Amino acid sequence: MKTVAKNLAKLYGESFGGKMSGRYRIPTKLVADLSGRRRLFEDDIHELSRALYEEGFILVDMETFFVVLSAKTFTNYRRANADVIDGACDENKPKGALN
Repeated sequence: MKTVAKNLAKLYGESFGGKMSGRYRIPTKLVADLSGRRRLFEDDIHELSRALYEEGFILVDMETFFVVLSAKTFTNYRRANADVIDGACDENKPKGALN
């Protein structure tokens, strides 16, 4: 799966689909073909996900396709902590429940 991960990571920088580079989706069947397998099992997907993470990318399993994103995408996201969660809760709802 390391070779498949390297190839998927390389695709991130390639121009296709009307964009110069960036996130993309790829059919599960195509990923299975790239890995030389008829189907991908949970442990295959986990192994691929870990290998892609080592390359700096995140693999999102959407059942019929995968999304490949840069791990850097998430570094500047807002952080929700316990105070934010508690502040978003209504007094009548259990602690930890959101609107």
